[in-house]
Amino acid sequence: AVKRLWGDGDHMAEINDMMSEQKAIGGEKAKSVWDLLRDRAVRWQLISMFLVISCMQLIGVNVVYFYAYNIFTKAGIPPDQIHYVSLGVGTTEILSTVLCVSGLSALILFCCNTLLDSFFWVPYCSVALVFIFIMSFGIGPGGVVCPLITEIFIQSYRPTAYVFNGVINWIQLFMLGLVFPFIV
Repeated sequence: AVKRLWGDGDHMAEINDMMSEQKAIGGEKAKSVWDLLRDRAVRWQLISMFLVISCMQLIGVNVVYFYAYNIFTKAGIPPDQIHYVSLGVGTTEILSTVLCVSGLSALILFCCNTLLDSFFWVPYCSVALVFIFIMSFGIGPGGVVCPLITEIFIQSYRPTAYVFNGVINWIQLFMLGLVFPFIV
């Protein structure tokens, strides 16, 4: 299975690491969410993961996603063509794993959005900055959560940690979606 996943080559070091970890946990079965919340041995890992997930909400990428449609329509993109621009945003996220861009784009995007009606070129600049900001998010903090879970939890807790991560992320997105329009 490892050879099929990673291709030809010598993967014995990785396989030996997996086997030694499996042996160290004594063949334990996957833990439940309740086990994850009760076990003091993984308390700091759980707190660390929760803090990383929570800080991800404060970065502002969800706000950019929320306002992207408005920015695209203000730039003059017809509503029936915005789905193509959204595909471009998704492609930008994929490219962000390869390229590196500064987070300064968020500040420039904020400035451009305050000047949307001032100059004819500002809406186009805002569209470009949506792409740049999402790319910088994907390169930086966006890629942290999944590998973090794999690194800080033992095998028996990993599936549950991923479930906990997803639930907390969606709860926080829901709360952000409720609160943010009032803040604006």
